[in-house]
Amino acid sequence: MNDVRELLGRAAEDAGQPVISTEVVYARAARVRRRRRVAVSAAAVCAVAAGAFVVPGLSAGQEQDPRTSSVAAPARAAGDRADQLTALLPRGVGSVEQVSLAVIIKHATPEQAEEHPYGPLDGQYAVRRDGGAGYLTVDVRTGKMIGKKLGGVPAATDLCKRGNGEPEPADCVREELPDGRVLTIWSDAMDYGDGTPQWGPELVARLTLQDGGMLAVRDSTGFEADSALGPLLKTPPLTRAQLREFVLRPELLPKK
Repeated sequence: MNDVRELLGRAAEDAGQPVISTEVVYARAARVRRRRRVAVSAAAVCAVAAGAFVVPGLSAGQEQDPRTSSVAAPARAAGDRADQLTALLPRGVGSVEQVSLAVIIKHATPEQAEEHPYGPLDGQYAVRRDGGAGYLTVDVRTGKMIGKKLGGVPAATDLCKRGNGEPEPADCVREELPDGRVLTIWSDAMDYGDGTPQWGPELVARLTLQDGGMLAVRDSTGFEADSALGPLLKTPPLTRAQLREFVLRPELLPKK
């Protein structure tokens, strides 16, 4: 599921703008890993949760000098957004800062890393505690966005199941909620071979919405690279129970 989920672009309406999604950073870093795995239809369902727009001038050999790049995400009111997210998290999680993985890992400029989030708290957040740095990423997609890329996603698709011999995700739990939404949470060791950066273990959550949209959250212990903000956390920022509670917060979804 991790093989394909980072490949699709955020909102086709933004095509043509000099935008690089932070998730393309993760996708490129895991290219070696993906070559060892088989892309299947179940994995494609989760591809809608992260994007990959290529930025002219930021291809291989054209990376920006990291000394001239800002870690902070270029989104407007980034501090306010981090404060709002912090208010939804349990005490003791750590300090939260909105960041751009494209800036941190690919040394993109803030302009190149600019995104156009759909959800009110969409973005990437560094979570610092005990000297380490993990990450929470939040991404909301509408059914229309998903449909443009995949031609529609069956709401009944079981993300805990795999095909073509691909291993099923570890500790995967699929929960059908009373209002018709479906919440799926699983563990990912992120142990897919060589590549830079090397991501640590994480928890992954997907909330399928009534309209066919999806809320995706990555709860990561961080990554190992020269540009890392700190060592890996010993555990993801949120426990499984905390992640479940967080994903179900209405504040993560656009107001109707």
